[in-house]
Amino acid sequence: MDRVLDQPVLSRRRETSWSLGVAFVVMVALLVAAPFVVYPVLLMEALCFALFACAFNLLIGYVGLISFGHALFFGWASYLTAHAAKVWALPPGLAVIVGTATAAVLGLVAGGLAIRRQGIYFAMITLALSQMMYFFALRAKFTGGEDGIQGVPRGRLFGFFDLSNEMTMYVFVLLVVLAGFLLIYRIINSPFGEVLKAIRENEPRAISLGYKTERYKLVAFVLSATLAGLAGSLKSLVFQLASLTDVHWTMSGDVVLMTLLGGLGTVFGPVVGAFLVIAMQNYLAPFGQWVLVIQGAVFVACVLAFRRGIVGELASRMRIRL
Repeated sequence: MDRVLDQPVLSRRRETSWSLGVAFVVMVALLVAAPFVVYPVLLMEALCFALFACAFNLLIGYVGLISFGHALFFGWASYLTAHAAKVWALPPGLAVIVGTATAAVLGLVAGGLAIRRQGIYFAMITLALSQMMYFFALRAKFTGGEDGIQGVPRGRLFGFFDLSNEMTMYVFVLLVVLAGFLLIYRIINSPFGEVLKAIRENEPRAISLGYKTERYKLVAFVLSATLAGLAGSLKSLVFQLASLTDVHWTMSGDVVLMTLLGGLGTVFGPVVGAFLVIAMQNYLAPFGQWVLVIQGAVFVACVLAFRRGIVGELASRMRIRL
């Protein structure tokens, strides 16, 4: 009897795995072919923000915690990577590791302070911490203040691959982002990820089952911060610049917009949302300040037409999980 009951569940799991596999292959194929059609730097920017949005989605989509201060990890990882590459003359791989580790430490500190609160209180604590570090970046000498850290050298990866070449840099960014994407997918589909989903759905019940929910939330917060830092580190090498824009509160707002547009709690939604927002910011640049108005109109239209986000709504109508 149990075997009979398990058949529909197993069938749905196979269908889900198959659809996710096909979607991943299609995504990789498009990203491999894209630099021959689209400017590689634009694609690298979109990839960095796609990883940033996926990291943010790990926290809000699978734990139910909304952070208004994720620019803290993205921006400070960008600063430390730029500083390590330019001032300490570290190779790009080590510079990225320095920036990512910085984000992990900041995530541990910020998460330790904020994780005991929920809802708007949690969100406001993360925003306050982010703004505090923004003003520190504005005043600190090593950050360059309003000028930022410019002329960051890309260097040679492992001493062989010259990242000053756009296509080489694109391959490096693509591989790192895909590795981060697969790591996030593994996290949300692991036993640890199932506990996170249980906490999101009903934290008191998870506590009653014996789970130390605060520890799980803290680990998820640190993982999200670390991956956001990885995205910021890559971005500083792509543009050879780390600036105040990276740590400003609007950066946190952008990642919220990307995640909601693509689909909260979906695997591919943040990627679609990031590419959509970056495309609008670049191709609508001639409209000047009207870009924000157009973005707002697109966001309102998507919320009204796709309440689950673009990917979430399409997956729901096709009855598959993306």
